Amino acid sequence: MRPLFTATAACFTLAGLALAQYGDISDVKLAKPEDKEHVKSVEPPKGAIVLFDGKSLDGWVNRNGKDKAHWKLLDGGIMEVVKGGDIMTEKKFDGTFKLHVEFRVPYMPDAKGQGRGNSGVYLQGRYEVQVLDSYGLKSQNNDCGGIYSVAAPLVNACKAPTIWQSYDIEFTSPQCENGKKTEPAHVTVYHNGVKIHDDVKIKVDYTTAGLQTDPCTPGPILLQDHGNPVQYRNIWLVPMK
Repeated sequence: MRPLFTATAACFTLAGLALAQYGDISDVKLAKPEDKEHVKSVEPPKGAIVLFDGKSLDGWVNRNGKDKAHWKLLDGGIMEVVKGGDIMTEKKFDGTFKLHVEFRVPYMPDAKGQGRGNSGVYLQGRYEVQVLDSYGLKSQNNDCGGIYSVAAPLVNACKAPTIWQSYDIEFTSPQCENGKKTEPAHVTVYHNGVKIHDDVKIKVDYTTAGLQTDPCTPGPILLQDHGNPVQYRNIWLVPMK
């Protein structure tokens, strides 16, 4: 027979697991005090397509395009990466759009490099803006905010791990004529309100691990499972033209 205090004990156990998972950052040397302040969540503007409202994974599927999205829903309007594959929107997008994503990475002080809070936001499923714990580093093109293997961020705008951050991404799809690409995709990225990419041309058809689909066709927003419990909330997109 279960003891009467099981529910209460479970709450404390879950709280302990959450602390262990995301970590105590009191030993992290901060460059400035605001690096441990969460970004304020931004409400979707009029005309936005809400991709994740925190209530369900409706509209998301496994990368294979067939299975339902399997990531974990948490209190507070959060979804957390669960091993078993990337997820992506059923909707596909082209033209020019603005994408807003809020995320946070766990504190994994014993992990190194790409094993430290790794995930990614893929535009049209093809072009990755890296998610990683890169706090305090001299950022490379595979660090947080990097257009993976294409361009390093202009500055490292990361907050400390466990702290909510945001991407605001302005994306223009490749230009095509008669099914052939004539102009590459362009992207401008703001990380926590700081411009880290300014109209960068992405000359490849896809970055590492991106969908190898026709760059002249619409594509989904894809979030990467890289084996770390990265969390996301409040994802929306505004078509521009």
